[in-house]
Amino acid sequence: MIEINILKKLNGAMGEMELNVNLEIKKGDFLALYGQSGSGKTTILRILAGLEKCDSGKIVVEESVWVDKNINLLPQNREIGFMFQDYALFPHMTIMQNLLYAFKDKNRALEILEIVELSELKDRYPNVLSGGQKQRVSLARALMRNPKILLLDEPLSALDVALRTKLQSKILELHKRFDLTTILVSHDPSEIYKLSNRVIAISNGKVINDGSPKDILLKSKNSQKFSFEGEILDIIKNDAIFIAIVAIGSQIVEITIDSHEASSYKIGDIVNIGTKAFIPIIKAIKQ
Repeated sequence: MIEINILKKLNGAMGEMELNVNLEIKKGDFLALYGQSGSGKTTILRILAGLEKCDSGKIVVEESVWVDKNINLLPQNREIGFMFQDYALFPHMTIMQNLLYAFKDKNRALEILEIVELSELKDRYPNVLSGGQKQRVSLARALMRNPKILLLDEPLSALDVALRTKLQSKILELHKRFDLTTILVSHDPSEIYKLSNRVIAISNGKVINDGSPKDILLKSKNSQKFSFEGEILDIIKNDAIFIAIVAIGSQIVEITIDSHEASSYKIGDIVNIGTKAFIPIIKAIKQ
């Protein structure tokens, strides 16, 4: 269990505000922080990592006190892995050296590089890597110290859709494999839906909603004639009907489908969503 109860004055997007957050996070959760830029999401990660101080509060991780009125553990003494949006790699070090700088365990470095499919590039320098490869190095380095908590601050926002989708799957695989508790900051609803099991909506420094990705992200709108491409995120059986959860741009919608369609489609399929007489129609797109 992770207990976070923090208070800090900030200058947010709407001017001065007070970050006031009280959360309990279960071990093994994949939690997403969701909200507008400047609402305090990244500050929560930085306070948890020890990169910023709160004005007052308490952080307890599995009965170990990291922050209270008398304690403020240094970042290196917190069991945290932090994956940044800008990679934050040392350009003068090889991939292997970047990992060993975080924690000097060559066997663990080789194991993680194998998982993220970078073993053959371990002696190369960051300047010859693609954006996706750099991000995988950043992820591997974040895992080197066997962290209790993995913090992800919009790590995939600069990547194209194909790379982002591939790395989302890799992050989820590693989250489960290493039994991590992961906290993600993202503005991408489809990414949050794919990865997290719980979403905390933050606005102006306060928690305004807390629930499942479906409950927090799904926006119901009145039907109208349209035709859009989308990606199937989930297929849910609800009594006698099936519901496809589909990401269309930055929106997530529910489409009722029949049993034949439910067996024909799978998560990750790209489909066309349209209406005919205000009844949604879903049709697969060949790839």
